[in-house]
Formats: sequence, structure tokens, C-alpha cells
Amino acid sequence: MSLIGDWSYPTTVRFGAGRIQELGDACTSVGINKPLLVTDKILANLPITEKVLGLLEKAGLGRSLFAEVNPNPTDTNLEAGIYTFKKSGHDGIVALGGGSALDLGKLIAFMANQTSPVWDFEDVGDNWTRANAALIPPIVAVPTTAGTGSEVGRAAVIINSKDQVKKIIFHPKVLPSIVICDPELTVGMPPDITVGTGMDAFTHCLEAFSSPFYHPMSQGIALEGMRLVTQHLPRVVQDANNIESRAHMMSAAAMGAVAFQKGLGAVHAISHPVGVLYNTHHGMTNAVVIPPVLELNKRAIEGSISKAAAYLGIKGGFDGFYNFVVEFRRTLGVPDKLRELGVGRDHVEQMTEMALADPSGHGNPIPLNRDNVMGLFEACI
Repeated sequence: MSLIGDWSYPTTVRFGAGRIQELGDACTSVGINKPLLVTDKILANLPITEKVLGLLEKAGLGRSLFAEVNPNPTDTNLEAGIYTFKKSGHDGIVALGGGSALDLGKLIAFMANQTSPVWDFEDVGDNWTRANAALIPPIVAVPTTAGTGSEVGRAAVIINSKDQVKKIIFHPKVLPSIVICDPELTVGMPPDITVGTGMDAFTHCLEAFSSPFYHPMSQGIALEGMRLVTQHLPRVVQDANNIESRAHMMSAAAMGAVAFQKGLGAVHAISHPVGVLYNTHHGMTNAVVIPPVLELNKRAIEGSISKAAAYLGIKGGFDGFYNFVVEFRRTLGVPDKLRELGVGRDHVEQMTEMALADPSGHGNPIPLNRDNVMGLFEACI
């Protein structure tokens, strides 16, 4: 075994119920005097956005909003956001929402003052070194879902609208300077979004735990993240006002994003092209895809998953864990197959090529090839 790894851990996190009240102080402490609030189209019309704008205004920071954020953000959204940012002379970003708003907010800050196209900074090799880090303004992230963990991530996902491919853009300074994790902000999520985002956090932890790369810190975080989701996601679904369980879910989401520094796998490689072509919810898509990927990877992860099962209080080793995941999904209302999300077989060839090109697949315990990826799509659909 080669005990070599490149490790990085999160930023400053202000965690706890009610801490959204500290937003103004968080901005000024990192040098933001004129923030642009970035959120998605749906959230923009909800009371939480008005509350956040009011907090910024009260702190003397203005109340500027950009909400042209698609559920799967595109380069067109990014261009519009950069235009708004520069036109009004903003000096920082407050990103409010789920993974889509957080990712786009981070990318607006990242790209606002760069001279190269965003695709030059795709997470391949050392592309990130091409950026002028000194020109990246600070970011404050305020998650309103417990899923992607984008608030503690150094990357963001965006669709190339020309090629219809999701790309991962990476830079260390894309990591927000301060995160405000206030579980009270997640109370208003619709049940299906609570489930989808929660299963996204579980998938991040599971794929990181299963990845063959060496990163023992992420391994431990992934295992505890899975425990938090299996214990607290059902409680949140049953009682939307359970702030304690919502706090644990926010922790699990951040833990998943930290953990997948160790790697992701076939679940994400399959889900990304599905999301691009069918505009499905990323977390819910992940949840549907998990069982067939577990079956594919069984011979490589049976031992480690058996240990995880024991820690989670699941009997029966790998098979017990597999059966638990299937039943866990069912009780939460997760569809069994992608066809229930509107996905057909008409693009299987194209999605197979897209999945094989997706960098997430490099962390899969069983190497991906055309045959097994096409088999996964058939099993999932």
C-alpha cells in the first residue's frame, strides 16, 4: 500500500440554530462591504431570501440579489451572474441555497476577474494554477439544504451548454471564507427535497468510504456521516421541525463533501449525465443508482462494507448492508428505477460515453468500462 495523499480540510464554520443573524458580521470580517446575494429562482421568492437581504441591509451592506440559477447551473447562468457582479461593483458573494446556488455563487466569485474561460480551470491535473488567485473575492456560504456539502468544497459543478456535459471546476479559493450552517434554514424544504438532498449526503459518504484511495481521515468521516444520515434523515422526514436532527443532517452533508476528497465513484458518474439530459434532481438520482453500483463493486468492497455495517448496527455483512439501503430508500419514498424519474433508454449510448468521461468514475473500486457502465444504466433504468 502506498501511504501518500494530498489532504485539505474545511474552512471556518459558524454552526447552530439562529446563527444566520451573524451574516453581516461574517461578511465584514472577511472584507466584504458590497455583497451580491446569489440564490436560485425558487428560493428567491421565499421569506428566507427576504430575511437574508434584510440582514445584509441592516448591516449596511446593501441588498443586491441575483437569482438566475437553474437546478443544474449552466455557463449561461454564470455569464449573467458575472455581468451583474461587475456591473454593480460588488466585492464578494453571499451564496444562499442548495448545491446549485452555492456552486454558481462560488463560480461567480471565482470567474469575475479572470481573463480565461471557465473551462480552462476544469478539475484536471494542475489546471487550477492557471487562475489568478489574488483576484478572487471572498465568499460566504449559507446552505439551506443538507445534501451537497458545497459550502465546504473547493470545487463547483457547471454544465457546458454547448456540449451538454457537467464539468467540475476546482480552485482552493473557491472554498468559502466563512460558512453559516443554521439548521433552522432547512425547515421549509419540501419532503422530496429533504429526502433527495439527504440521500446525496449519504451517497457522498458511501462512495468516499468505498473509494480505493488512501485517506484515513476521510474514511472515518465518511463512516460517521453515514451513521448520521441513517439515524436522522428518517426523523427529519417524519418531523420537519426536528431542529436537532436537521443539525445532524447539516453536519452529515458537510462531512460527505469533506470525505469525498478520497474519491467518488460510479454512482456520480452515472448520475451526472442523467441530470444533464433529463434534468433530474441530483441527490434523488444518486439514491436510485446506489444498489446496482453496490452490486457491481461487491467483490472489491465486501470486506470494508461489512465493517461499516457493523458500525452502523446492521447485521449480515455486505448483503445486510445492501438490503438495508434498499429498504431505507423504500421507506423514504425513493423511486426504485430511473424510469420513474422520466429517464428512458433513448440516450443510453450517449450517457455511457459521458459516464466514462466523468472524472468521478476514477474513484470507483471496480474500473469502469463500456460494458459494465452500459450494464449499470440498463439495471438503473
